[in-house]
Amino acid sequence: MTIDFTTFDADNHYYEATDAFTRHLDPKMARRAMQWAEINGRQRLLVGGKINRFIPNPTFDPVAKPGILDEYFRGRNPDSKDIAALFGDLEPIRPEYRDRDARLEVMDAQGIDACFLFPTLGVGMEESLSGDPEAAVAAFHAFNRWIDEDWGYAYQERIFAAPMIPLLDVDAAVAELEEVLAKDARIVCIKGGPAHTPTGLTSPGDRRFDPFWARVNEAGVTVGVHSGDAGYGRYVNDWEPYGEFRAFSYSPLRIVLSSGRPPYETMAALVCQGVFDRFPKVRVASIEAGSDWVLALVKKLKKVYGQMPMAFASDPIETFREHVWVAPYYEDDLAAVKDVIGVEHILFGSDWPHAEGLAEPRTFADDLASQGFTEDEIRTVMSANGRVLAQRI
Repeated sequence: MTIDFTTFDADNHYYEATDAFTRHLDPKMARRAMQWAEINGRQRLLVGGKINRFIPNPTFDPVAKPGILDEYFRGRNPDSKDIAALFGDLEPIRPEYRDRDARLEVMDAQGIDACFLFPTLGVGMEESLSGDPEAAVAAFHAFNRWIDEDWGYAYQERIFAAPMIPLLDVDAAVAELEEVLAKDARIVCIKGGPAHTPTGLTSPGDRRFDPFWARVNEAGVTVGVHSGDAGYGRYVNDWEPYGEFRAFSYSPLRIVLSSGRPPYETMAALVCQGVFDRFPKVRVASIEAGSDWVLALVKKLKKVYGQMPMAFASDPIETFREHVWVAPYYEDDLAAVKDVIGVEHILFGSDWPHAEGLAEPRTFADDLASQGFTEDEIRTVMSANGRVLAQRI
């Protein structure tokens, strides 16, 4: 489909510089947080003193070509190739993956006017440091300083890089939030699933996190919940013992059991535990977690509201529709999502330049058109909705 307008991509990524976590890290915290080491001739990332395998090659050089796994994620692999074969030949890292001005040139060529920019490695690090909250707080404080330095939180009003805020310690989370707000952050990113707190796993909707949500509400900043290591391997391991989370390491059972759980449960907690009722300006965007879970959650909310209307301050389905935005996978049932949450809350996200994303971001419009979206609806999804979330309210 040919579109004659610039777009807002709600799911773009960088590949972290090798010093992204270490450049500004307090040297006293290095052993407990992030370090690099050469082991058997290869650069390895140590997190908490252990080799971290969330990303197979965290130097990202070489790296996969954008969109190389497109067909696989559409459910097609007729030659029965394993994931390594599907990746094909890797290529040297490109300047636009690490340099913001080079990235703007590529965005111009792609017809992307602006984007939310998320980590690649960073979305898998909080879980790895969950047993040491002090180290996690120090690591992500250093990481956010790197993000601001290399990318900027609102660079030329086009690149809106998302700082990451772990909800391990609410006071530290609020302090980090204050710092990034002062530097003009428009979106902040939290991990999906329950947070590791001193008293154990805790829902992000629990009232102990109200100081964080109150400041989000006051500032009018968007909260993104991006997929990554949400810690759900602990549940899947009950069925198929595997060990630590590794990107692109799959089995059929793990895919079936883990798909959709973190966003479903995270958004259910925020709705059912009243976060949006207590803080009516809070906006949350689910990024790179698909949308199949949306239909299941709305169906369940309808039933539980009928059973326990007295437990809700407002209709939970309307609350969800008002406060949550969703970036579906391009291969999802996009028309069904529109029917459930409305076109105004669907986000275009290409996941560029990741292997599982789109090689040409704006081809997302083709999937919208093929499922009956009108030209005005396509413009709303591809351009308007992301711009709304990039502005504080």
